[in-house]
Amino acid sequence: MPSNVRMREARAEDVVAIVALLADDVLGAGRETVSDPPAPAYVAAFEAIEANPHDHLLVAEEDGVVVGCAQLTILHGLSRRGTSRALIEGVRIASSHRGGGLGAALIGHLVERAEAAGCGIVQLTSDASRTAAHAFYARLDFKATHVGMKLELAARDAGRAKR
Repeated sequence: MPSNVRMREARAEDVVAIVALLADDVLGAGRETVSDPPAPAYVAAFEAIEANPHDHLLVAEEDGVVVGCAQLTILHGLSRRGTSRALIEGVRIASSHRGGGLGAALIGHLVERAEAAGCGIVQLTSDASRTAAHAFYARLDFKATHVGMKLELAARDAGRAKR
């Protein structure tokens, strides 16, 4: 990882760059809308994340440019004797910075933050089609121990309306 990269909490002015990172692949290109200023939904989501003390939106910044991002959410629960867990979502590294160790450094930073928050487990999800990402996470000692499932409510509601 370049020595001039630093990890920090995201700021409102980073939202456009974060959305651009989220849109910078085949899956994200179909899900995200990059605009400056950002769409109101992105601003509202950022404000909700910023207001929640258990949510952390982080960026990797190189020479003032956002080149990576991820969200860390601390989840408190009763299972496993009340073990808190950290959920990592939305991990993206700029295509120009992949393969140089930045992703591993970002994940390492998130794991350290999870440990500091008292979490006993760090978990993440990755789209089933992202096989390179799965291999990356396995190299970082993550194990594919569960099968994840999602229910997209907008798609479900659209299907109900057609009936």
